[in-house]
Amino acid sequence: MAELTSTQAAIQAEVREICAQFDEEYWQDKDTRREYPEEFLKALLASGWLGVLIPREYGGKGLGMYEAAIIIEEISKSGANAISCHAQIYNVAMLLRYGSEELKQRYLPRIASGELRFLAFGLTEEAAGQDTTKIATTAHRDGDVYVLNGHKNWLSRAQHADLMLAIARTTPLEDAHKKTHGLSAFLVDLPAEGLHLKPKPLMMNIETNEADFDDLRVPAENLIGEEGAAFRQILSGVNGDRIAASSAAIGDARWLIEHATKYANERVVFERPIGQNQSVQFPIAHAYAATEAASLMRFRAAEKYDRGEEPGPESNMAKLLSSEASWEAANAAMSTYGGAAFARSNGVERKFRETRLFLNAPGSNSLILSYLSQHVLGMPRSF
Repeated sequence: MAELTSTQAAIQAEVREICAQFDEEYWQDKDTRREYPEEFLKALLASGWLGVLIPREYGGKGLGMYEAAIIIEEISKSGANAISCHAQIYNVAMLLRYGSEELKQRYLPRIASGELRFLAFGLTEEAAGQDTTKIATTAHRDGDVYVLNGHKNWLSRAQHADLMLAIARTTPLEDAHKKTHGLSAFLVDLPAEGLHLKPKPLMMNIETNEADFDDLRVPAENLIGEEGAAFRQILSGVNGDRIAASSAAIGDARWLIEHATKYANERVVFERPIGQNQSVQFPIAHAYAATEAASLMRFRAAEKYDRGEEPGPESNMAKLLSSEASWEAANAAMSTYGGAAFARSNGVERKFRETRLFLNAPGSNSLILSYLSQHVLGMPRSF
């Protein structure tokens, strides 16, 4: 287990104290009603810790991805659903690295204070899938605005956001000198005329939507970086996203391992605790070992990110290992609890549903293995 500095341990303790105000009954109620955890988000926004990456000169905490990882892990470990809020942390990465000073001055202080909720990222499209170069949403310049048209899928948290990062093609794919050229990133103030959301119910309580961009007009000054050069920006943002997702999965795994261990020690069958049986012990112990290994890789990625480097291999490996560890922990917990696992009251089945997401997103594990095979190990491209 990584050693934390006194400052990092204090951050962890403060976040834990905030999360402790929202118990399992709160999360079960939100899950049953399919309601957004508004009270939980407000408490975290008020603490300022969702602005951990924003420099102090813009009103943020001025810390790094390492501290962001600690915060997100602690949120999930508390039993909360970190996906409801973690985008507020990592969505600022592209703005910080590539945005104009005018954009930073206009938006970052309001994001840091919690006045603006920067929760939505409009990237994914059903037809393109994980091939970002194939997105079909377009943006064309019309005087002092860009006009966006297209359709997005899996646009999460948009109904509770004040600000969205949207990716569109400013150069048609057929006219681009290479397929990664011609993508541009925009900051979009919400709600926006021309953005039409259609809720997409899921197996877990995560608010997500399909979205139509119908002549959505965005001020030209809200372009992030250079027009047509967003693909590299996206890759940089994806590394932060992978670290955030890894941290959420690791937090889930720790919650599941803690609850499985406690139940194994307390549940007595045939006049002995079920945790005395190796068939119960070993899956929990293996999940614990996998979680610790994933945690170390996640922190290695965060350290590299904070040095200003691009931790592509490390962030992808962290996401792969943490998603598999959390899913292993979820199955171990379900097996340990037996029939009781299916009762909604203890939270295990809720976490089981929530943590399954990480095997598929952000970025499927198959895509991560393909990346590692080609770009790290030097094997031929598989697609």
